[in-house]
Amino acid sequence: MRSGDEMLKQIVEKSALDTDFRQQLREDPKTTISNELGITIPDSMNIIIHESDMQTVHLALPPDPNITEEQLEAISAGLCCCW
Repeated sequence: MRSGDEMLKQIVEKSALDTDFRQQLREDPKTTISNELGITIPDSMNIIIHESDMQTVHLALPPDPNITEEQLEAISAGLCCCW
């Protein structure tokens, strides 16, 4: 099973090379990522795409360590790539 970092790397690298894929990520990130990685992303999970530019830096903080039972199940099932 691939790690979350490996899956993220795959998405980022493809978005840098494939403008159609990048546009799909902007329009419907959950479906695009699900299709690309062959995974099911739970309805309860939100994915927000941020594009950096020369004037804006986006900082992603790690998840809150106080997770719910549902989140823990998703992580243990390999459905969450961000933990």
